[in-house]
Amino acid sequence: MSATSLKIPDDLKRRIAKLAASSVQTPHAFMVDALAREAERFDLRQRFAPEAAESEHEALGSGKAHALAATFDYLAERVAGKRPRRPRARA
Repeated sequence: MSATSLKIPDDLKRRIAKLAASSVQTPHAFMVDALAREAERFDLRQRFAPEAAESEHEALGSGKAHALAATFDYLAERVAGKRPRRPRARA
């Protein structure tokens, strides 16, 4: 593990100290957790566009799609804890 110095505005430092105390963490642990979460979010965002483009290419290439209403019904049942049958892709 390496050490680094981070200069932050005084008001942000106070906010972090207050938030860290309310979450039973040290300000250091709070900042490390926040930086790790933001780095993960950034990685996910960077992977999203290429993966979405690949998925779109595959979907358009197959010539098949799921009906929007059937997809929403399926997702609503899943959220409700049911185990519905997956909708079928159609030409």
